[in-house]
Amino acid sequence: MIKKTLLFSNKCSLTTKHEQLVIKSETRDTTIPIEDIGFIVIDNPEIYISITTLNLLIANNTSVIICNKTHLPNGMFLNLNSHHIQQEIFKHQVEASLPLKKQLWQQTVIEKIKNQGILLEKITQSKNKFEFLASKVLSGDTSNMEAVAANFYWKSFFEINFKRERFGNYPNNFLNYGYAILRAATARALSGSGLLNTLGIHHKSKYNAFALADDIMEPFRPIIDEAVHTITQHYDEEDLNTEIKSILLQTLTRTVYFKDEKSPLMVALQKTASSLQQCYVGKRKKIKYPKLWN
Repeated sequence: MIKKTLLFSNKCSLTTKHEQLVIKSETRDTTIPIEDIGFIVIDNPEIYISITTLNLLIANNTSVIICNKTHLPNGMFLNLNSHHIQQEIFKHQVEASLPLKKQLWQQTVIEKIKNQGILLEKITQSKNKFEFLASKVLSGDTSNMEAVAANFYWKSFFEINFKRERFGNYPNNFLNYGYAILRAATARALSGSGLLNTLGIHHKSKYNAFALADDIMEPFRPIIDEAVHTITQHYDEEDLNTEIKSILLQTLTRTVYFKDEKSPLMVALQKTASSLQQCYVGKRKKIKYPKLWN
């Protein structure tokens, strides 16, 4: 079942009764079964959420995302006890060999570059060399083909003069929001598979609590890029508003494709996370990444 993604940007209160999320605002009162909710985005400092509600949501493996004063996701609550053999999985993850992590990163970068190339061809209507760049990715991406591909990618992506920077000009703000949502969804999937988000396969900053999510989300980033490109083609608005946030949140339900099936992005992330867990415990050699376009 596809879980619901809820965005709260106006003042309201969130409580619970009979396993239902009770939403009360100045204009309406409504209830939603907690088991149906995958993500909640809280984007107003005057929103009240009870501790009981927060605990029930987390127990249901719902990601609760809090936005800051600039309306960008700033933090999230995740279930820390979401898998029955979590300690055993943690042990395999901590003891993973360097060659294994290098191979996993190589697979991840290859998938990211391929997806960037496919999307860029869709946008520019012309062939590119991203398949060739992907073929040159070494174990651990020691040749840094990820950066080489990114340089070509962003130079051609938007019609405007654009530089991809976290604190850069429009539409960096749209990309930042979309990536933050994707990061939260990836972290939720990894946590649900019993993996520790803090231990990455490539990202290693001691200040990063979601290094593994930052690794695994990389091949999925073009989904956000595509959504932002579409927004820039149809909207003159350069500031994040509720409508644009809703469009970016809808990427979580976008269809992606595995070999024998298709699934919404949020479900695909769970399959990818599960395959990564199997790589750590020695049951698989490759991460199961979907095709973003069929």
